[in-house]
Parts: sequence; structure tokens; C-alpha cells
Amino acid sequence: MAAPAHTEPVIIVGGGLAGLVAAFELTQQNVRVLIVDQENEANLGGQAFWSLGGIFCVNSAEQRRLGIKDSRELAMRDWFGSARFDREEDYWPRKWAEAFVNFATDEMEAYVKARGIGFLANVGWAERGDGRAEGHGNSVPRFHLTWGTGPEVVRVFAEPVRAAEKKGLVEFKFRHMVDEIIVDDAGRAVGVKGRVLEPDDAPRGVKSSRNVVGEFELRGAAVLVSSGGIGGNVDKVKQCWPVDRLGPKVPQNFVIGVPAHVDGRMIDIAEEAGAHVINRDRMWHYTEGLQNWDPIWPEHGIRILPAPSSLWLDATGKRLPPFLFPGTDTLATLQHICSTGYDYTWFITDQTIVAREFALSGSEQNPDITGKSLWQFLMQRVFSSKGTQAVQNFVSKGADFVVRDNLEDLVAGMNELVANVPGAPRLDPAAVRKVVEARDGQFDNPYSKDAQAMLIHSARNYWPDKRARVAVPHRLLDVKNHGPLMAVRLNLLTRKTLGGIETNLDGNVMRGDGTPFPGLYAAGEAAGFGGGGVHGYSALEGTFLGGCIFSGRAAGRAMAREVLHKSTE
Repeated sequence: MAAPAHTEPVIIVGGGLAGLVAAFELTQQNVRVLIVDQENEANLGGQAFWSLGGIFCVNSAEQRRLGIKDSRELAMRDWFGSARFDREEDYWPRKWAEAFVNFATDEMEAYVKARGIGFLANVGWAERGDGRAEGHGNSVPRFHLTWGTGPEVVRVFAEPVRAAEKKGLVEFKFRHMVDEIIVDDAGRAVGVKGRVLEPDDAPRGVKSSRNVVGEFELRGAAVLVSSGGIGGNVDKVKQCWPVDRLGPKVPQNFVIGVPAHVDGRMIDIAEEAGAHVINRDRMWHYTEGLQNWDPIWPEHGIRILPAPSSLWLDATGKRLPPFLFPGTDTLATLQHICSTGYDYTWFITDQTIVAREFALSGSEQNPDITGKSLWQFLMQRVFSSKGTQAVQNFVSKGADFVVRDNLEDLVAGMNELVANVPGAPRLDPAAVRKVVEARDGQFDNPYSKDAQAMLIHSARNYWPDKRARVAVPHRLLDVKNHGPLMAVRLNLLTRKTLGGIETNLDGNVMRGDGTPFPGLYAAGEAAGFGGGGVHGYSALEGTFLGGCIFSGRAAGRAMAREVLHKSTE
């Protein structure tokens, strides 16, 4: 049923992926949409544009083609084992978790492919787990990498929304910064008001002006908050840091994984209007951050997406304990690092491992996949002995890399790299050699008592990883065949908010008394990707874009039902 021409629009605050998906669903029902965003038009699509484009699917065609036996039951066990829901306020997050896994099993693949998304044939295996069948991690590969990465995910939803704009169904208000959600006397959200920012033609992701040139007030049939999380606001991250779980103190040094406009303002604004915000202390930050040698936003960090072979040492030179190996358990590794009293760690690795196992986050760091060049993909990822060009650029230009031909010189370079870091410990070359030689001694046979060696051998049982992702097991000190040696300083990298605005399964915001907030909806990261925290304490990867898609879809369809129902009354 088409909405009558006089129907007030649904106001969407935030033109990221969740907002675009909601707008797509609304316009499919001929419901008018007004998208308000504090950034300029170049930033349409938000953080999703910068992503690698991974989407969590269960029992997909790509998995079955590779012989991966996945199921709803296995995925549900993995999700809940990772989430560890244990709070009274986890009622709706639990409901969202079950609904998301069902969607990922039954509909996600068909839904995104119907929009035009295609996946790489190789399904990635992220967050491989904490070593327990019932614990954190993916039991099987589920990371479906979009051919075209984040820009492609944005495109397939932005294009139909732009087409709806030409029909008069969508209007954009860029450079409009919302300061307040308008609530009428009956307690219903009926609009937003705020300040108009001066025009700014800064490229996508670059920090923009906050100079104010006017004010605005907009009214609508409903309001959706889809404005993202707090990852670009380090002060806010530190304020929410859970020292009881990730203590004993708040880290002081981060690289930043999202643009500066990912500031979390709308979460607080929604709360001021009466929304219930939960699980603020749950967050998702990476432990393998690099300072970007070619930054776009302030303190721009890039994550290494590692496979399991690099030797991971803390700032003092001690090896991280099992099962804190590259690519296994992000949150547990973060907790351990924070317990050391230092904000950085080290990979000791070599050219063979870097070439095969170092991938980088960010659509701009993966031009072969983003640009859909199969030839570049094969040449740089399958047949290259150096790794992708982006990885090579970080090795030669990045501030966190040390490259040497022997271990003593490597350790000297590591000490030199942190010489000006207050309180940084000096590494003892003899102690580091002892750790490296103990590790290397476990690779003389195809079997081992070392948990990391066992993980590497297990990973290579998955043939796509054996062919193109996990290096042949070898000694790090075999420099003649696998060198040079490399050390990589790893920084903490801010990224995602796992808590947020509490919502029911329609994306309708909940009040503190447990009742729905009329007219107010939330989706994406602002809603903890659904319900105020669908991931619980830990995420399984590919679930951030997927969470934006699922929560934006749910909110868009629910708002369309509400608006169309009112139009017939």
C-alpha cells in the first residue's frame, strides 16, 4: 500500500549503512524519508565504506562449496558462547542474538545477493576461538568477504535510495548536526532539532569543520537513530572503559580505527530524550593496530588481520599465553595486554609469514578486492613472495616495523623504536632468543606439544588457508629461506561500540521502565547492532556490517508498517 503524499517523512539521523538499509526498506513501501547527517555528502555510507566488507553467513553456498559443515545450532552455540550474556538488561540482546543467527542462516545470503553483492569463493576464518568447544570463537569459517569490500556494500543500498530521491521519496540534509530529539506532550518522538554546520568539502573521512551557520528543526512521522558508536572519541572510550574486566587501568595510547565524526553524541542525546542505554562498558577494540603512514583522519590506525604464525610477545618480551595467538580471541588478548601495564605488544615474524598472513583492514588498503581485479588479487595474494602492495608499503614506510637480517639486530631495532616511549622496557636479546628458539624447536616435526604450532597445523587443514592464507610451518630463525626477520609494534586500536540504545526486535527504542518509546527507533552501532548489545561481550566478526544490515532492515520495515497503518486510520 502506498503512503499518501501528505504523510510526514521518517527522519533518519545518520546516513551510514544501517540508515541506508532502513531508508531502502521504507522507500520500497513508498514511505518518505529524510536523512540527516552532520557530515557532507561524500561521507554517505559512514564507516561501512572503510570496511573490508566481511559478512557473517551460516551454511552459505560458499561454505558448502568448500566442504564446510555449518549449521544454525553450531552458529548459535558459538554466538552465545562468545556473548556470555549475564545481565538482567541482556533480555533484548539475547532476543536479538537468536534472531540474528536465524537471519544469518535463513536470509542474509539471499538478502544481500538480491541487492547485487557477491562474495569471494574463499570464506575467511576470523576469531578462531579460545580453545574451548563451548567458549568464544567461530568453529568454522564464516567471514564472507564482499567482492568490492565496503564501498560495494554501501553502493548496493545507496543506489536505490538515490533513485528514490529522484522520485521525491528521499531528501538529504547534510551538515545538519542534531542536538535534540523532539518529544511531544504525549511522549512520542516527532522530530529533531540542532545546528547547521558551514559547508565543508573535505574528502570522505577527513575531519570536518564544526563552525555553526544556523539552526534547524525538522518534524516527522518517526525518528531513527543510526548514527554510529564512540570509536572516534577517545575520551569517551576511556570514560566507558571497564577496568573491572580489562583493568587494572585505562590504556592511555590508542590509534583510531574510525573517523573523528564517530563521536557517540546521538547515544547521549537519545538518552536525554528518555531512551534506555545499556551495556556502555562493552566495546570491541583491536590489539594489532598500526599507525597509518598515510592517514586520512586524526591518529588513523590500520589493523593487521593476522593468520596464526607470528610469535606474539608483550612489551617486556614474554610470549603471550595460550590461547592468545594471532586471530583467535580479540577481547581476551586485549584483557591480557592491559594487565601488563603497557599499551603495546610485538609480533616477531619474517618475510614468508608477512607475505602470506598479513592482511590489512580497510577498503582503501585492499585495492585489488575493492576494485574487483581478479588479476591483482592472484598476483598479490596467491603468488606474491612479498605480500600485497599495501603491506609492502607498511613494511617500508610504517612507523611500527623493524626489518633486520638477524635476531640481535632485530631486538636492537625494537629497543630503538620505543626508546622515546615513557616507561617502555628494554628487551634483553638473550631472553628474546630463548623464547624464539623454544618456539622454533616445535617446528621440526609435523606434530608438537606447543598450542600455537597445533593451531597452525590445524588451520592448514582448511585448504583455502593452506593455499593462500597460512604460511608453511617453519623456524623463524631460518633467515636464509624465510628472511629477513621482522618485528612489528602493535598498538591498541579503537573500533566498535558493543552496547547502546536498547530496542525491541522492531528496533523500537525502549524506555527505562521497559516500555516502548513511541516513534523512536535505533539501529546499527548506536543500538549495539541490535537490542543494545547483540554481541554481548565478544563478537565473531562479519557481524558488524551484518548487524547494521539486520537492524536497519528490522527498523525500516517496522517504521513502514507503523506509518502505513496510521495513514489508513
